[in-house]
Amino acid sequence: MNAKPKASYFLAAAITKTASKQTYYTIRFFADRNFVEDAYRAYGYFRWVDDRLDGEVGVLAEKIAFVNRQKNLLEACYRGEAQPGLCAEEQMLADLVCSDTGKNPGLQSYLRNMMAVMEFDAERRGRVVSQAELSEYTRKLAMAVTDAMHYFIGHDDPAPRRETRYLAVTAAHITHMLRDTLEDARVGYFNIPHEYLQTNGISPQDVESRAYREWVCSRVQLARKYFRAGRENLAQVKSWRCRLAGYAYTARFEWMLRIIARDNYCLRLEYPERKGLLAALWMGWSSLASIAACPWIKAGHRELAAQPVRIEK
Repeated sequence: MNAKPKASYFLAAAITKTASKQTYYTIRFFADRNFVEDAYRAYGYFRWVDDRLDGEVGVLAEKIAFVNRQKNLLEACYRGEAQPGLCAEEQMLADLVCSDTGKNPGLQSYLRNMMAVMEFDAERRGRVVSQAELSEYTRKLAMAVTDAMHYFIGHDDPAPRRETRYLAVTAAHITHMLRDTLEDARVGYFNIPHEYLQTNGISPQDVESRAYREWVCSRVQLARKYFRAGRENLAQVKSWRCRLAGYAYTARFEWMLRIIARDNYCLRLEYPERKGLLAALWMGWSSLASIAACPWIKAGHRELAAQPVRIEK
């Protein structure tokens, strides 16, 4: 891993730090030392792809062609085929695949599932999609992010492979889509299913209507349920670094749910308070409290953690 060119690592770290300081420092301080470079590549590459797809430059056909090129590149790299003429960002992907020994499926799960997420994002722009499509979108993203976290943090202490391992990130993605609802709608991404809109006679822009707020309320309750189950699962993870990173990740979105509920489930375009001191203190306290509670969670809620929780279809 250390023999690989450093150029893609430096670029990936810079992209990560610019896009998300929380992710940058989580990788720097919590990822296994020999996986730090590839963790930056993993985040930086898909951050670049996502930004290209979300950007205003280029028509839809060009964006779909772009994501298809990335899919083909991923498959070619796994076949071991030489890929000349890659741009600096694509080299991050090539270097990632080069490091995959195949002994741990986490990296390949991340790359393939996240690529499917990017493909769906490109194709759904400008149309209202079904609940089944949104659920599959969330499922793939949850698998990608969860498997990446366990691959890069506590690599040699694998977490229990049960369905509940994906629930915390499922809840985070539900919350993320609620938070970004209005911003996404401005560029043609609609995070509410067409079945609900048709049944209630509303449009994606009717966020202040009672029906829309009732839907938001139901999503908040579902996310909270999944966060509770996900927290129980995290308590079973051996690596304290992985547990703390997971709790910090979920606390960020749990705080967002509190704000949405406080607003009586009426979504808004911006939430500047999520970057404030109060939010940071609450997230830090929540993460540390969860770590401190782990022995009690393990002892007192073992039966709850073992119960099957079905992910929304």
